Amino acid sequence: MARWAPDARGRLERAALELFEEQGFAATSAAHIAERAGLTTRTLYRHFADKQDVLFPAAALFEHASRLMRDAPGGADPVTLIGQQLVAVADELFEGRRDHVRRVRDVVATDERLRERDQAKRVALASGVRSGLAARGVDPVSAALLGDLAVSVLYTAVDCWLDDVADDGGTRPLSVHVRRVLDAHAALFAGHGSGAGSA
Repeated sequence: MARWAPDARGRLERAALELFEEQGFAATSAAHIAERAGLTTRTLYRHFADKQDVLFPAAALFEHASRLMRDAPGGADPVTLIGQQLVAVADELFEGRRDHVRRVRDVVATDERLRERDQAKRVALASGVRSGLAARGVDPVSAALLGDLAVSVLYTAVDCWLDDVADDGGTRPLSVHVRRVLDAHAALFAGHGSGAGSA
């Protein structure tokens, strides 16, 4: 086997998803994934902590989310900034991968350990957003709330996107659903904000 394996991470991700679909998560070992990808188990563990991590690289998600918030151009308020960055994430990381994202969602639903790792991924994303906003000077409480908001908006939008069928039979981009969920959130709080503190 060649010492240098091009696109090793991508090959491992594809192999893991195929095997989880074919024989289930529990029946699939790290060695199975490496063999399907044409790589060694040692290579798998260079890229991922365990077989769950092949679908949910939490550390990478934290760093990506934190960097997006931290390095975004200045000037926008935090809520606007989150909206802008979620649209960018939708266009750059999700568009063109709808079938893959749906397959991952379906596999996750089949196993409790994958559902637990998915929840850990959400926590990592929220923590990354919170860290990036804090680095921009946002107060800790607001940064924590906004981190949770960003993850909730993204997951809700992704679910809408995966289940969406447009009037013409096509599908709307994920960024459209991100904006719709953000608008729904704003409308919800605008409609109930005036009575929030009443007895």
